[in-house]
Amino acid sequence: MTSEAATPTALSIDEDAVFAQIAATLRELPDAGLEDAEISRETLFHDDLELESIDLVTLAGLLREQYGERVNLALFIADLELDEIIALTVGQLADYVATSLRATEES
Repeated sequence: MTSEAATPTALSIDEDAVFAQIAATLRELPDAGLEDAEISRETLFHDDLELESIDLVTLAGLLREQYGERVNLALFIADLELDEIIALTVGQLADYVATSLRATEES
């Protein structure tokens, strides 16, 4: 899923497109068992997907492959408190990614 066709362009950067790509990426995480998972914007990384920290590291790497330096999951997570990390939803991540992509397109 790292082809240019799968990566939102400046004209198509919106939370829904980014969310769909992130959900697809989550389903492809090795050993996470999410192939058939129902993932919505409200899905919690911790409680619903039961992702381990190593899965988040893998996800960060995949996001970097897809979006390059424009999206830094580690930096995003570092700015959150522990309770915010536990309550992090896929939708919040999609919003962060879309915002980051828009910011780099505008600069």
